[in-house]
Amino acid sequence: MTGAIIGDYVGSVYEFDNTHDYDFQMITPESSITDDSIMTIAVMDAILQGKSYGESLYYWGNKYPNPPGGYGSAFYKWLKSENPKPYYSFGNGAAMRVSPVGWAFSTLDETLSEAKKSAECTHNHPEGIKGAQAVAASIYILRNGGDKQDVKNFVEERFGYDLSRRLADIRPTHTFNESCMDTVPKAIICYMESSCFTDAIRLAVSLGGDSDTLACITGSIAEAHSHYEMPIELIEAAFNTVPNELKDIFYNFQETIRNGK
Repeated sequence: MTGAIIGDYVGSVYEFDNTHDYDFQMITPESSITDDSIMTIAVMDAILQGKSYGESLYYWGNKYPNPPGGYGSAFYKWLKSENPKPYYSFGNGAAMRVSPVGWAFSTLDETLSEAKKSAECTHNHPEGIKGAQAVAASIYILRNGGDKQDVKNFVEERFGYDLSRRLADIRPTHTFNESCMDTVPKAIICYMESSCFTDAIRLAVSLGGDSDTLACITGSIAEAHSHYEMPIELIEAAFNTVPNELKDIFYNFQETIRNGK
C-alpha cells in the first residue's frame, strides 16, 4: 500500500524518460503519484465500503480523470462508458492496484478470490487475473511470516512465472511492456534481488520500461518484507502529492487493517 504509492511516485518521472542509472534522483520537483496510486486507493475504498471493485474504480477514476501520465487508452474508454464492461485486458493495471487485497483478508484462498474480483471488472483476461493474484499472494505470504523462497515457490508453482532469471540477464533486452505477464514476474524478481526497500525501488526503476508501474508493484511487495523499512523522506514526499480525500481513505484503510477489522 504505502510501498505501492512510493514506487509509483519515484518511478513517475522516469516512465517516459527511462533511466538505467541505479543512483538516479528519487525525489524530484516533477515527481508525483499517477493513476497507479489513485486506483490502488480506489481498491481500498471498495474494501472499506463493501462496494464492488468496479464501482469504486469507476467513481474515483472519473473523479480524477487526468492524473499525471494519464490512464491507459482502454481503461479510459471504460471510465467514459455509460455501461462499463470488462474488456479482456491482460495489462499490468490489474496488478498495480491490487496491493490492498494482499493486506485485507485473513486466508490465502480469500486473498486469491478477492484479487480475481478486483481484476476482472476490467482485466478479465486470464493473464490479467493471474497477475493480480500473484502480487496479492506474494504480499499475503510475506505479511504472514513467509520469505522470498516461499514467494518464489508459490508463485512459480501456482502461476507458472519464471522467477529464476537474474536482472543482469533481463536488462539488455528489457523494453516498455504494459502486460501482466511481462511486468509482474520482473517486479517480483526486483524484490527477490533486493537487500532493502530502497534497493528494491532502485532496481525496479533503473530496469527501465514502464517504470512507475514496475516500481509500484515492486514496492507493494517489498513493503510486506518483515525487515524492510521505508524511508520517511520517501513516504512524506510521495504523500505530499496525494489529494487529501484520497489520503483520508488511505489512513482509514491502514487503521482498519491494523485493528484487524
